Amino acid sequence: MQDYDVVIVGGGLVGGSLACALAGGGLRVAVVEAATAQAPQGAVAGGAPPAQYDERVIALSLASRRIFEGLGIWPALAGAAEPIRHVHVSDRGHYGFAHLDAADEGVSALGYVAPARAIGTAIEGRLTRADGVELLRPARLGGLRIQPQHADLEVAVDGVSRLLRTRLVVAADGGDSVVRKRLKLGVREHRYGYDAIISTVTPDRPQPGTAYERFTRSGPLAMLPMTGGRWSVVWTAHERDTPAILALDDAAFLATLQRRFGGRLGVLTKPGRRIAYPLRLVLAREITRPRVALVGNAAHTLHPVAGQGFNLGLRDVAELADLLITAQRTGRDPGGPAVLNGYRQRRSPDQRAVALVTDTLARLFVNPFPPVRAARDAGMLALDLCPTARHALARRFMGLGGRLPRLARGLPAVSESRVSPVDAG
Repeated sequence: MQDYDVVIVGGGLVGGSLACALAGGGLRVAVVEAATAQAPQGAVAGGAPPAQYDERVIALSLASRRIFEGLGIWPALAGAAEPIRHVHVSDRGHYGFAHLDAADEGVSALGYVAPARAIGTAIEGRLTRADGVELLRPARLGGLRIQPQHADLEVAVDGVSRLLRTRLVVAADGGDSVVRKRLKLGVREHRYGYDAIISTVTPDRPQPGTAYERFTRSGPLAMLPMTGGRWSVVWTAHERDTPAILALDDAAFLATLQRRFGGRLGVLTKPGRRIAYPLRLVLAREITRPRVALVGNAAHTLHPVAGQGFNLGLRDVAELADLLITAQRTGRDPGGPAVLNGYRQRRSPDQRAVALVTDTLARLFVNPFPPVRAARDAGMLALDLCPTARHALARRFMGLGGRLPRLARGLPAVSESRVSPVDAG
């Protein structure tokens, strides 16, 4: 039996970020991750196409950049992250539009777009030198038993069974969380009946730093700027139409996309491989149980409209890390009521609010009823004409509203003043 203070089940982007945040804080941390170590960026596995034109990207808010700065990850990621300085939102075929501008908000960028692979590589590099963190991989959770003072886990690590005991289990194992299902934590779930088709294109008239969100009859179509003059395509399509879109050859795909998006970026060329993901809302009814906390997609899986899902998960990481480092410094139980109640009180309102906004947008902009369409177009115009409303919306999407934990201010979760004398000695 191996003893830990925190066991993180799931070592992906969110779970890995939490492990980085806790490194060096005096806590004994284990990460249980099913996948083997990530291949070097640009490597080709199993004959797959080169990564430069088929990578899934993530829109990072300004707060997420600051969190990565606090984790010491941003320098390794910055070269692959394209700044978003302008956001243009429109309703295809109708008069509604709005825009956000970094200069209006007094920031250099509203956010950034980075390949998920690059983010994973940066996190991986930080984890390899993370003090007090043990990576167990490839590993799968077998048994899980919650006791009043601890939790016991049975984990198969590279096929060998190991028993772990911890004071806190953090579920960071995604939208189909095994931990959440094992503990029978209920969820609110809605399947939208749409897929997100992901690809990349290269336009011949690029607008560097400009992200587009165009609402169409089948849902939002996002075009996100990437490094190297590429744009990531996130095309929402009805699930019945997805097979036909995926079956298009490159020329037909580009022609169909061009008609749907228009000519703001000129002629679209060099399409990447298309991948489809079903869209759904999954919102956990409880994000804590005794000895357990849920973070990231295990707590909330959202529609990608407005690109808030991963950023919401990083804010979970920032708050939970703050509470755990404080508990360690003050000698409190990392899985006790003070930490779990604090996490629930700090994160539940933000999670519910963002889920409500994204769910409302996803439903509103596929509603063909003319009065609804007229009202949403009028609402976008009103937003564009009202600086106060634009500023409030921009701050919400930048993740800068309300109280900010240390990481969201760009500060390390662990500092010399926050480590107890016992740990420092």
